[in-house]
Parts: sequence; structure tokens; C-alpha cells
Amino acid sequence: MREVAILEIGQVPVSENWDKSLLELAGEPVLQIFEKTGLTSLDSVFVGNMMSGSANHQLHLGAYIADWIGAQNASAVHVEAACSSGAAAFRAALMAVASGDVDSAIAVGVEKMTDSPAPEITAELATAADADYERDMGATFVALNALLMRRYMEEYGWQKDAFAGFSVNAHANGVHNPNARFRSAITRETYLKAGMVCDPINVMDAAGIGDGAAAALLVPLEKVRGLAQAIRVAGSAAATDTIAVADRRDPLWLSAAEKSAKAAYTQAEVTPDDIDLFELHDAFTIIETLSLEASGFAERGRGPELAADGAIAPTGRIPLVTMGGLKARGHPVGATGLYQIAEAVMQLRGVCGAVQVPDARIAMTQNIGGSGSNVFTHILRKQ
Repeated sequence: MREVAILEIGQVPVSENWDKSLLELAGEPVLQIFEKTGLTSLDSVFVGNMMSGSANHQLHLGAYIADWIGAQNASAVHVEAACSSGAAAFRAALMAVASGDVDSAIAVGVEKMTDSPAPEITAELATAADADYERDMGATFVALNALLMRRYMEEYGWQKDAFAGFSVNAHANGVHNPNARFRSAITRETYLKAGMVCDPINVMDAAGIGDGAAAALLVPLEKVRGLAQAIRVAGSAAATDTIAVADRRDPLWLSAAEKSAKAAYTQAEVTPDDIDLFELHDAFTIIETLSLEASGFAERGRGPELAADGAIAPTGRIPLVTMGGLKARGHPVGATGLYQIAEAVMQLRGVCGAVQVPDARIAMTQNIGGSGSNVFTHILRKQ
């Protein structure tokens, strides 16, 4: 297998992009890459998206978007893995280049959600849950995560306010991200007074949806070795767990996150102590907590301690969601994994301004589909 590098990235602001179609939204970050690199041909296109078939009444996105960006002769496919569709598309592009099958591959994640009524989007998101024993019983993703959060609090003795630091950190970082949907800082008091969505999850525990797209161009490392802007993909792994939370031996342990993280660490020849920043999947503060524990950054039952002692700030021990994460940047589900990749690349290039992690050399991203049922972990390294 060949070593692979990310040569360039593109992204658009997460917003209610009423003036752009799904096609235009997906094409914009790819065209940014073309403009920055002077690229005139492309071997492969991998499109990550969850709900275009229902929300936008359009499938067959591989050929659809390849045609739009002028890559009609490239191989192109649509990759779906619920909220981890973006990272799944990135991993597919990575494997295509690493195998030697192609010399250039674009991974683009896109989701256009705000054109549809909120109840329809809520129902569509629930299709990533178990249809028979979760969705058809009325369990939305907010409800499932509320059950996890309540169980966690009861199991380990935490109070609601222990999770405030995660949201405060995300919004503090999002202020400095021009692509973030929610660019306002919040306080601990803001968090505690936020409206309840599904007890104990309030508005500040949950990521907001939006329209967005992000992309990455992957090429063989040997062709760009020594080029400062090119970032090496040092580790890539994926794992699954049961879709239904109730079917898990231990609902408070994200085994798929643990397995994918351990495999990525082994590939990259690093440990959690070597990671300079972690762009994790903070769709809910409880998932952020469980991800930290499963990935080896906190002991079991003690994840909230990191949010309390400043360890997750850009200058902390393990900086998290340095550009706002899903919470402040927004969560256009099929695009989220590629926003994480783009933000990690920016950190390793040292171009993140006020939220730049000092001397960042190794970054980790983790994109989660379902309630922990499909997890993709990537480790990127500065050359």
C-alpha cells in the first residue's frame, strides 16, 4: 500500500444556504481545490451524503457531482454511512489512492437539510437507528442520547453542570471560524439556562443542523513529499457496533470508537499522548464524553473532568473541536467528517489564527454514525 497525502482542502460556510442547490453546494469546495491546485483532471470522486434521496429527492450523487465539476470520465460513487458518511467517503478515497488504483481522488461531503421541514429531518435522521426497536418505537436520536446521558450521570455520579465546559469550549472556538454557523461565545450560565430538549439534554448539549459541504484531494505522498501544504494520512481505521443501543453489552462504552482508534494508533505508531488535537464527533456532549474515554484520553467515567480543568482548550493538554466542532460549526451530517479533516489540515498547516494549537504536528479526527454504531478514525501528520 502506498502512503497518501492530503494535497488540498475546500469548504463552505455552514448555514441555511437557500440560494444554493445540493449540486452547487457540493461543487463549491471541489472547485476551490481546482482553483488552488490548478488541477485539470481527476481519477475518482467519492461523495459522502446521508439523506439526499429524501431531503433533496436526488440520489446517484457520484455521477451527478462528477458531471457538475467537469470530471465526467472519473469513477464516482455515493457513500452512505449515516452521520459518518463524510469520513466514509474520505476513507474510500484514501484506499483507492493507497492501493495504486488511482493517483488522485476527491472526497466531498455534502448535506442540504434546511430546505425540509424540521419534523421530516428528524424522522430522516432516525433512519440511522434500528427501524424495528428504536425508530418505530418513537426513539429519536436526541431521546437515545438523553437515555445515555442519564445513565452516565447515574452510573458515575455526575451532575448536569459537569458537561458545560464542552459546549463553552466549542462556542469559544467557533467564534474564530468563518465557516461556523454559530459564531457566538456562551457562558456556563448560558448552558445551564438553555431550554430542555429531552431531559437531561438541553439545546446547548446538541449540535445544530445546517447546509454545508467540504472536500479533500488525496494523492500519493511520494508525489508531494516535502511540500509543506501536503499533510500525510498516517492512520485510518473503521469499526462498527450494534445499531440498537439496547443490544450492546455495555451501552456506556463506544466499542467501535475504541477499536477504530486503537487500529489508527497502531498504523500511525502513536499513542493518545502523542495527539496534538482531536476533532471529535460532538453531536451531543455525552457522545463527546464517551468518545474521549473510548479513545484513551480519559479514564472510564471521568471524561467530564477534561472539560472542567481547561485541558480541551487550544492551549490545553488535548485540544478538542478547535474550530467549533459540530456544536458551533454546525452538523450538516454527510459533510461533517470532511469538515473535521479540513479543520485538522488547517491546524497542521498552522493557519488557524486565534485558535491555533501551538506546534501542532499530529491531529486526530473521529466521525461517528448512528449512536456509536459506525466509527471512522483518522490520524494526520505534518510532514
